Amino acid sequence: MDRVMRAALKRCTTVVTIGIALLAMSFAPRAQTPPARTVSFTRDVAPIVQKSCQTCHRPGSIGPFSLLTYEEARPWARSIKDRVSRRQMPPWHVDKTVGIRRFKDDPSLTDAEIQTIVDWVDGGAPKGSPADMPPPRAFDDSDRWHIGKPDLVVSMPQAFTVKPEQADWWGNFYADSGLTEDRYIKAVEAKPSPGAARVVHHAVQTLVYDEGTDPGGVLVEYAVGKNGDVFPDGAGKLMKAGAKVRFNMHYHAIGQPVTDRTSVGIVFYPKGYTPKHVIRTILSPNQDDLDIPAGESDVRSDAYYKMERNARLIGFMPHMHNRGKKQCLEAIYPDMHVEQLNCVNYDFNWQIVYNYADDAAPLLPAGTIMHVISWHDNSVANKYNPDPRNWVGFGNRTTDDMSRHWLTFYYMSDEEFKAEVAERNREKGTR
Repeated sequence: MDRVMRAALKRCTTVVTIGIALLAMSFAPRAQTPPARTVSFTRDVAPIVQKSCQTCHRPGSIGPFSLLTYEEARPWARSIKDRVSRRQMPPWHVDKTVGIRRFKDDPSLTDAEIQTIVDWVDGGAPKGSPADMPPPRAFDDSDRWHIGKPDLVVSMPQAFTVKPEQADWWGNFYADSGLTEDRYIKAVEAKPSPGAARVVHHAVQTLVYDEGTDPGGVLVEYAVGKNGDVFPDGAGKLMKAGAKVRFNMHYHAIGQPVTDRTSVGIVFYPKGYTPKHVIRTILSPNQDDLDIPAGESDVRSDAYYKMERNARLIGFMPHMHNRGKKQCLEAIYPDMHVEQLNCVNYDFNWQIVYNYADDAAPLLPAGTIMHVISWHDNSVANKYNPDPRNWVGFGNRTTDDMSRHWLTFYYMSDEEFKAEVAERNREKGTR
């Protein structure tokens, strides 16, 4: 009995001791949790906006409103949060979860930058201290070109006015370049007149020469929202003396008159320089046998193009119309293994060319088949769909659709290709 009593007394003592300890802890001073840091526009958001938004969102540029100051940005705070959270802005629609992820001139935001903007809006979008505001970003005319200040600008020989109501219109304009000596092109970009991008469905610029000479091939192509083609060092397109630029234009009406005079900006290599590689731009693979039933939201089509020689892919650009949903590019190698290069969540308003970082550009052995997989959304859920009640096939009109793909690349010799593959493998081994 004494043993039982002693055990019970011991248990009671333990309980009392624990109770006293807990009571003491409840009265002990608690460590203070530091208050959450307030995210402000001047200190946290303005640097992001300057880097990735103001090129377009400023007076005279293509953005629908300016974001140079807090007072300009504040009314759009919720809209900004929504668009950046869904990665619709800045316009860069490569799926970051698959394939190659390193490109030139990528304006997209990091996860941390997106979270900063979300926290700013959720916190009431405060201005912050004016002393924290970074110096205003300096702009000049070259900023209106993605490729920097061009060495040569060639414009359509005359302007064209799109009437408020008219059928889609296609036509060619020829302009003298004024070039008096052969030069190689380092970067090239086409752009409509200010405010005219709304009526320019596409513009394909081609180099042409006097009768009896070889055509110069595709110089550059433009579709709404496109940036520019930037070639790696040692690679370029040849533009011969006396070249003319043919502007193949496709215009569509928007209910009001709009006048356009599309231009091409060109950055040259230094005079006398001959790059090792000649750049090619082709519109392929293409799938022109489209069958998109009314109301369907996930209609797939496939297209293929074979690389006859070793090649280095410089960049790519999807091209679809209003029902375009997604397009993926993959390489089927000669040994039949498949690599998914990239996928793009398509937006008809931003026909962007994606230029690979030099050390990330795909190296494609001869015989590689480029496989393009496209999806169209012809349902009521697609807010850009002109009419989900209609079947849709291939066509040049904006109300028709396409499944096309621009590829920019250059060919390589066997020796050079093997050497570059070996170098890439060494680089991977040291990372």
